Amino acid sequence: MKLKMNITKKNLMIAAIMTAAAVAACAVSGSSVWSMAVFAIFCLAVINLDVEVDENYSGLISAAAIGVGSIFTTWLVQYLLLDAELRGKLSDQKFFLNICCSFVVYLALQAIVNQAGIACLAAHVLLTVFAGVNYFVYEFRGNELIYGDVKSVGTGLSVASNYRFSFNGRVMNVILASVLFGMAVWKLQAKCKRAFLMRAVCVSLAVLAVVYVADKTEKTVTETWEQKGSYQNGYLLNFVLSIRDSFVEKPKTYSKEAVAKLEEEFQASAVSGDSGKKPAIIVIMNESFADFDVLGELETNQPVTPFLDSLQENTVKGYALASVFGAKTPNSEWEFLTGNSMAYLPAGSVAYQQYVEEENAYSILDTLKKEAYTCVAMHPYYATGWSRDAVYPRFGFDEMYFLEDFDQSNLMRKYVSDATMYEKIIRRYEARKGEENLFLLGVTMQNHGGYRDRYDNFNTDVYGTKIRYSDVNQYLSLAHQSDLAIQKLVEYFSGADEPVVLCFFGDHQPSLNSSFYRKLNGKGMSGLTIDELERFYQIPFFIWTNYESGSGDVELTSINFLSTMLLDRAGIALPPYQRFLADLMEVVPAMNARAYYSKSEGRFLHYGEGAVEEEVWLERYRVLQYNGLFDRKNQSKVFFDKN
Repeated sequence: MKLKMNITKKNLMIAAIMTAAAVAACAVSGSSVWSMAVFAIFCLAVINLDVEVDENYSGLISAAAIGVGSIFTTWLVQYLLLDAELRGKLSDQKFFLNICCSFVVYLALQAIVNQAGIACLAAHVLLTVFAGVNYFVYEFRGNELIYGDVKSVGTGLSVASNYRFSFNGRVMNVILASVLFGMAVWKLQAKCKRAFLMRAVCVSLAVLAVVYVADKTEKTVTETWEQKGSYQNGYLLNFVLSIRDSFVEKPKTYSKEAVAKLEEEFQASAVSGDSGKKPAIIVIMNESFADFDVLGELETNQPVTPFLDSLQENTVKGYALASVFGAKTPNSEWEFLTGNSMAYLPAGSVAYQQYVEEENAYSILDTLKKEAYTCVAMHPYYATGWSRDAVYPRFGFDEMYFLEDFDQSNLMRKYVSDATMYEKIIRRYEARKGEENLFLLGVTMQNHGGYRDRYDNFNTDVYGTKIRYSDVNQYLSLAHQSDLAIQKLVEYFSGADEPVVLCFFGDHQPSLNSSFYRKLNGKGMSGLTIDELERFYQIPFFIWTNYESGSGDVELTSINFLSTMLLDRAGIALPPYQRFLADLMEVVPAMNARAYYSKSEGRFLHYGEGAVEEEVWLERYRVLQYNGLFDRKNQSKVFFDKN
């Protein structure tokens, strides 16, 4: 390979223009003077460099370019996504596995185009753009992009306009480095004469790399908490692991005989519920509704949720574990409606978009329809969000109301307010015909993130007295409005002549300024014990009736158990699956995608680490869930009868 400097006026002019553009971009992004100087020097050198490749050595040069390119791209991806402190947490072995992942992409493109310059450029652009998408997803969601998000692209784009994206110095450095890399490899016109042999070698090496990564990561799991995937596994590897984990493995104890044994135990006729008039059942899943008392002490200028705090009469209330934090509302919705748990689905998956089909869409609606309930769903946002327009009919909702069905003349920030949605719930309740039994699920939007923009139609009137985080104060003010709205709804149904059961819970905690969490718990979101981590997944709930039903406090349950508690509270006879869940609750009172609460240990444990009785019950649960979701041929008619 021959290298020669060929300085011309044209090349100098191009270098000057590119340097000027880089200076302007760096000034806007806050990139350092050193970055601009280094770019200018290398840009001038690369533009004026002529490269001549000897065909006899094109294979070796291509191999060197692919190897160096894989390392460079992998490092740049990590640099883009993490600050220096977090980058230092990635082990050398994991970094090498990420290089292998990048190497496979480079090899695949080289096998296709047989031109090292084009292959290296395409591979680098593909991987860095992919990392850039993850960078922005994390900016507004607080969790990394993984394979389970692929089907959620539409929903993510629909709310992306509500978030602010910014280019910082690190992003600009990646762009400048990528431009230099692209200019350099484009000049590498190394085309192998023996194309077939080259392709065979590339494919063989790619297969070996895949096998090596698979072998070394057999016990490595996808990380989905904050940026843990990038600093523990490396982002490219973590995404690859999320693809692997998207395939649900059959439980080792699963068999038709195991399901039949459970059927025999729980298929006895259920005890009849209250023979009186069936109550109207209203369920409110409130967007991002949380109580920060579970994390630490927060002083505010006025109580955030005074009504919910005071609600006692005919009320069961407490905290429930969600499986998600800051995003992926439909997973909480799915856990509530089905009684299933995200614990037995791949990390990062979205149940609504991946696992709800006509054949397996069993939910509490099947029980309610047998009790002659009309089932109504309301969500004041786009019908296509999280594929609700497809999922709700599969569950059996008779009526569905989305954004276009709501009054949008008095929005709160950019969303339909809780109060507006509750007014529509009241109108639908009042429109009942004859002896119609009504079940209504309302999923709010008012408190959806982000919380940093200012709005003319919303004032921040609740704020922390010892904190100065605008997003936190906006969220607290929104939660206060939710409290005022639910108070009016409860007051309305308190005066109703017919029996009413109202269940209210948050879908997940909001994703807020990381410094705020350090103020609350003294640690922030890193270096937490499993018990401390699970506090970020606790959301408040209550089940209230407008008739005498007794009161009680629930220290901790989980969303997958709430529908069973609701049916029991409403006097609806529990079908076999809910009776199984009721028995499971006695042994394992709370669980989510990460861990479960062990009564015997008095603390949270990872699955597989508990007492024998707990693990046996959890395995039975896993067997039933697998049967209901994935074994279409042998799906139990006892537990999942939709007729």
